[in-house]
Amino acid sequence: MSGLRLGQVEYFSYLPVYYALEEGVLPLEAELVKGSPAHLNRLFLDGELEVTSLSSIEYARHSKNCLILPELSIGSDGRVANILFFSKIPVTELEGKKVCLTESAATSVVMLKVLFDHYYHVDVQFETVPPVLDQMMLAADGALLIGDEAVLAHQRVREKRLPYQVTDLGEAWGQFTGEKMVYALWVARRDYAEANPGKMRELVRSLLASKKFGTGELPRIIARAKKNSPLPLPVIEDCFKTIRYEFDESYQHALLTFYNYAYKSGLIEDRVRLRFLGE
Repeated sequence: MSGLRLGQVEYFSYLPVYYALEEGVLPLEAELVKGSPAHLNRLFLDGELEVTSLSSIEYARHSKNCLILPELSIGSDGRVANILFFSKIPVTELEGKKVCLTESAATSVVMLKVLFDHYYHVDVQFETVPPVLDQMMLAADGALLIGDEAVLAHQRVREKRLPYQVTDLGEAWGQFTGEKMVYALWVARRDYAEANPGKMRELVRSLLASKKFGTGELPRIIARAKKNSPLPLPVIEDCFKTIRYEFDESYQHALLTFYNYAYKSGLIEDRVRLRFLGE
């Protein structure tokens, strides 16, 4: 797979998909490029990655140029643990207030805006800023964080007993829609995939084999995550209990539900069709 660049989100919640490839347990003839979801989104959309886990909302905005890899996603069925909204007051009382959004996110920002529009029915002012909770809460009444930053901030809120309400967006989404949620998909650039079908089949096999290995080796992956994270072991274990990595029909239906609400809120321009590799 010479010349193939594969994006890897640095958050530990992605480790089950990449662990076997990083450790050399399974072969991977590709360059792993690491970064935040927003950074990898930009690289992919600029043509600097051939395959990556792409924020779900960016797939919706660029679906004509992408093909979805099967059986892979980052999702949750209810509580997600690492996509959190912190607020000084109840969410339903934020009308007219200012809310800070992390610059690291894409899908979660749209998800929050949809919840404000259709579930909480509040109109707020948004500002996108670096993901630092203290600075965000100095500037606003609410703050959205994702990934490791969200989990670390939540831990600090608990330890310091900070006067913030914490809303898990996955849980709120489930309460609102009754659906699961998909935060990221693995996608290939359509032009590359159509020109290199054999290489794409090999890559899909490698990623699915790595996911199977990783989800079967969670104690080892949790130990590695603990080594690189200041979070307590129970918090890390809880994160791995909430994240789902499949993309079956129920998650596909949930994703289309999300896209429908994003369309109703004017956050995407068109209705979305899921286009898979090999179709």
